[in-house]
Amino acid sequence: MNVEALQSSWRLVERVGDEAVQYFYAHLFLAHPEVRDMFPIRMTGQREKFFAALGRIVSNVESLAADPEFVAQLGRDHRRFGAVGAHYPAAGASLLATLAHFLGPRWTDELAQTWTGAYYAVADIMINAADQASDTPAWWDAEIVATERRSVDVTVHTVRPHQPYHYAAGQSLAVEIPQRPRLWRYFSPANAPRPDGTFDLHVQVVDGGEVSTTFARQVRPGDQIRLGSPLGNAFQVPSDAVDNLLLIAGGSGLAPLRALVDRFAQESNHGAVVPRVQLLHGVRTSWNLYDHESLTALTDHPWFSYIPVVSEDPGFHGVQGTVGAVAARGRDLTGTTALVCGSPAMVNATVTALTTAGMPRHAIRFETFGLPAPAAGPRSTDKVAQWM
Repeated sequence: MNVEALQSSWRLVERVGDEAVQYFYAHLFLAHPEVRDMFPIRMTGQREKFFAALGRIVSNVESLAADPEFVAQLGRDHRRFGAVGAHYPAAGASLLATLAHFLGPRWTDELAQTWTGAYYAVADIMINAADQASDTPAWWDAEIVATERRSVDVTVHTVRPHQPYHYAAGQSLAVEIPQRPRLWRYFSPANAPRPDGTFDLHVQVVDGGEVSTTFARQVRPGDQIRLGSPLGNAFQVPSDAVDNLLLIAGGSGLAPLRALVDRFAQESNHGAVVPRVQLLHGVRTSWNLYDHESLTALTDHPWFSYIPVVSEDPGFHGVQGTVGAVAARGRDLTGTTALVCGSPAMVNATVTALTTAGMPRHAIRFETFGLPAPAAGPRSTDKVAQWM
């Protein structure tokens, strides 16, 4: 495979932007109108996901054979949209037609063969992963059983799956709400698994978000939602693997780290030895500290400490600044493992601050969901829900 030709041609098409993705979907829906119902009515966000996912695959094509997990997860995820093996040739034909249209004379027979081989190699990984997951549900039905407004823009929903749903503290899952059909978004349970199977989702309003505002403000107890399979392993830390954990959360990125604290509290209550854990929760204003009371109560555990950090509230009587800078400042990071979760900008800034302070890069963990971080900086905890 001519990787250089693949990547350079993709960069040319990527510059075209939204026009290229519109062409792809127009071609796909005209040639195969039966697949239109698999996609949301409004395609704006979907087009962005297509480019994001395909760009990641092309950028990391050389490593896919050794570590195909990102592509495999895409294949498993596509089951909940109703995708089957027969859909992949249709999407491949539309992709090749799009590349040919926008590359013009650069689209040679050799380049067409390279793209065809690359596409079907990726498709094979996705199809095989979906087949291997066929003994598990494509999605799980669940009910909202309680709702609590924690702040102006954060709501905590308690969810009860109708079937057994197994996840580990720190993982994430895709959610579809009835008010926004076919618009799946990822959230993280904010607690370790409970005996009754329920878990809490922290939903923060995001400016311009197609789902978050509705999920936070319109979803009510009794509403039925759908859950995708759990994923993510960056925050899977055995209790005996590290002595010191530094958890750094921005906004509702607190959720998966909060689940880890809950897990350690359960283990500690049963007599297990757990790491020393320090949690920093960074927000813009003090009223965004939506879990302050419960986190403060947890400091009764001798192994746990909690520092709220506020960046844009001069009247706050506590630690002020960006949470990444605060975490890296005046702290002995020797022998410490850091787990970071938040927005893309927050994750980038925090990793930069920690490495500048002398923390080894391998000691800093954040979710990348199967692909290595690009050279320019770490990817955030954003997750691609659908690309085909």
